Amino acid sequence: MTFLNVILAAEAASKATEEASKLSIWNLTLKGGWLMIPLALLLLVSIYIFFERLFATSKVTKADDNFLKQIKNLIQAGKIDEAKQLCIATDKPYSRMIEKGVSRIGRPMNDVLVAIENVGNMEVAKMERGFNWLATTAAGAPMIGFLGTVTGMVRAFYQLAEAGQNSNVSLLANGIYEALVTTVAGLIVGILALFAYNFLTSRVNKIMNRLERSTMEFMDLLNEPAKPNNNTK
Repeated sequence: MTFLNVILAAEAASKATEEASKLSIWNLTLKGGWLMIPLALLLLVSIYIFFERLFATSKVTKADDNFLKQIKNLIQAGKIDEAKQLCIATDKPYSRMIEKGVSRIGRPMNDVLVAIENVGNMEVAKMERGFNWLATTAAGAPMIGFLGTVTGMVRAFYQLAEAGQNSNVSLLANGIYEALVTTVAGLIVGILALFAYNFLTSRVNKIMNRLERSTMEFMDLLNEPAKPNNNTK
């Protein structure tokens, strides 16, 4: 009988292990309660913003090194209208900034610089669209997860109290692990949003440095002395 009991106990333990291994992520998600819904929405929106901004900034990072050289040649040749058309055809943040500067040629240098910086600020604001959502998700998702844990713990202890003499450890344990699911989900969503936000922010900072460099090169171009005309006698 002892040997049979050992075999039965081993089979029971094996079945318990198999059932535990069948506990999928989907089942855990369902056990997290209704707070898993806003966490899922935050995750989906954050993923969309990340890839949308990633593709948008990828187009901006591809700069044309010959652009400023062409602008310089056109301005020195007095072809201001052609320089504007080149800026419009390029259709990049730095070209829109230079186009504003070209349109202000002839005015005081400070006015030209302010006009370029205003366009640059608007371009940066466009690139940072959705960043506030990522930052809010990074901070708010873990808090939602903690809220789910607290409410789940309250519910678990309430059920334990309602069970009275029929209460057992498994009843409390089930409530606790279900409550902790929201904490795990909130931390995952928050960490992903935080990394996405920092990655995109560093990417935009690099673009800003490039825009500032383009602005300084253009202002240096305007400050260059005019070339002497060889045809004059």
